[in-house]
Amino acid sequence: MRIAVIDHGAGNLVSIVAALERLGIDPVVAAAPDALEATDAVILPGVGATGTAMARLNERGLDRALAAWPGPMLGICVGLQLLFDTSDEDGGSCLGVIPGTVRELAGRPLPHMGWNDVHHRGDPLFDGIPSGEPFYFVHSYAPVPEDPAVIIATSAHGGRFTAAVRSGNRIGVQFHPERSGTAGLRLLSNFVRACRQATHAA
Repeated sequence: MRIAVIDHGAGNLVSIVAALERLGIDPVVAAAPDALEATDAVILPGVGATGTAMARLNERGLDRALAAWPGPMLGICVGLQLLFDTSDEDGGSCLGVIPGTVRELAGRPLPHMGWNDVHHRGDPLFDGIPSGEPFYFVHSYAPVPEDPAVIIATSAHGGRFTAAVRSGNRIGVQFHPERSGTAGLRLLSNFVRACRQATHAA
């Protein structure tokens, strides 16, 4: 199975690639649309600001390619935020594949950094991971989906915020599974397993 990790110049690529390699995947680092050809799944990582990440995706033509991508996609941190319509961080447009906007967290200090409990609703992405398990966060913003039904997990920092979403085969997590130890590796394994099952079913 082939998984493409999107390189838009602001992602934690080394840690994500290393985590996938531990799961037996030899990922492709994709910096151009043609790298998505014959790809079974996409991981969209990110650190920093949504505006900077979107500018780099636009420059490389990856914005249109990702918006049109029909297969499984996992957004991580800023990669999750890029799945939505807009971000209050810079007022710019994002990929717009999940309706909603990205807003600043109510809690202080910002950024919200460190381990925090994640409470999930039993989505297959969290198979084998107890609700309330801690994951590692580094962020000041989180998405607010138009449809609350897409929220599959929450956490808290000055109030509840969206920690994970699923809209069809678009999935996103606000935390960093590649930096979240055993639980994070299990979550990535669940994503890989689901992608394998989808590939075999096709």
